[in-house]
Amino acid sequence: MSESTATATRGAHPSGVDPQPAGGGRSRLPSLLKPLLLAAFLVVLLVLPLYVEEFWLRTGFAVCGAIVGAIGLNLLVGNSGQLSLAHAFFLAVGAVSYVYVSGEPGGLGVAELGGLGLPPIIGMIVGVLLAGLAGLIFSPLAARLRGIYLGVASLALVFIGIHVLNSWTEVTGGFNGRAAPSFSLFGFTFGNRDPELYVLGVPFREAERLWYLGLVLALAAYVFARNLLRSRPGRALQTQRDSEVAASVMGVNVQGYKARIFLVSSMYAGLAGVMYALSIGSIAPESFGLELSILYLAMIVLGGLGSVNGAVLGAIFVSALPLVFQRYADLIPFVGRGEGGLAAGEAARFLFGAAIVLVILFEPAGLAGIGRRITGRFRRPGGRITQRPPDTPSRSTEPTPSDPPAQGSTT
Repeated sequence: MSESTATATRGAHPSGVDPQPAGGGRSRLPSLLKPLLLAAFLVVLLVLPLYVEEFWLRTGFAVCGAIVGAIGLNLLVGNSGQLSLAHAFFLAVGAVSYVYVSGEPGGLGVAELGGLGLPPIIGMIVGVLLAGLAGLIFSPLAARLRGIYLGVASLALVFIGIHVLNSWTEVTGGFNGRAAPSFSLFGFTFGNRDPELYVLGVPFREAERLWYLGLVLALAAYVFARNLLRSRPGRALQTQRDSEVAASVMGVNVQGYKARIFLVSSMYAGLAGVMYALSIGSIAPESFGLELSILYLAMIVLGGLGSVNGAVLGAIFVSALPLVFQRYADLIPFVGRGEGGLAAGEAARFLFGAAIVLVILFEPAGLAGIGRRITGRFRRPGGRITQRPPDTPSRSTEPTPSDPPAQGSTT
């Protein structure tokens, strides 16, 4: 072997990976790029009400509510492995509790409506807590069932909820529903007036104010879920999802964690229900049927089970698409054109179905998996992997006399 070849061999890294250059300039760029892009994205979201019309702001608030609900369901189904079709029921608990606690008593035709007239922030907190309590009450049954049996048992809650919403007229308004009170916080009303507010000459009315409320709540729900999954309880949930027997052997209280995650998921749904009531401006029994639960399942399947980012992407896709179709029905082929055109909601459902089939067949990780593939192509690793030249002998794997004996060896 020549001296130059031997020098190159001795200087090469044993694993065939070139060491990082001094200073690590290239490796710092990807680590700095992500926070900068995130900061720029948040700035765009903050200044968006200055440039877009009311439709997009109201759509954005509805999307934020869907994001909160989808994250909660994904924690239960994707990260804990418990199939639930009762998400619509827990949304109804949160919405009805908010409307009753913060609403004023009064008459609606022949029905007399009740209400406590408390501040809306108290109504929101009570709605979240009562939804969590409902999930906690149902959790012992959920802890004893799994798979399709748990799904069928949770489905019963939806039918019970619809019956209660239609029958308990004093609280829910019955078949006609009832209006949702406007949200306010410390005297600041999230309405068109009281107080009048202008920013750079742009009037900030209900749509603009709710936009910021939705951003804060959705961001808080996202950060809490990410931190939960990175913590010890989050790892225990994922272990339980993969194998309950293995989790029990490792010391995980399976029954206890099932109850806790049902509590957390139901509280997420309760907050989403309050945001849903604020977005629509009223509640009605038909809004909390089985279709709503299926839509939330579609969100987490399309986005990617077990991924918080996937839940966000799936919620944006499923909740915003029907509204966009309705907005631009005249410009989209086969949607809303004459008698042969599809309604916006029907067209969106066809697209949901096709997307779910494609995701299951080609990308089980959902939209989050597609996003990871795209970003992975632009991400540069810290080190550069090089192949060893063919004429360079590899290092011998045989132990030398100075090597210590392997564990369990008698030599």
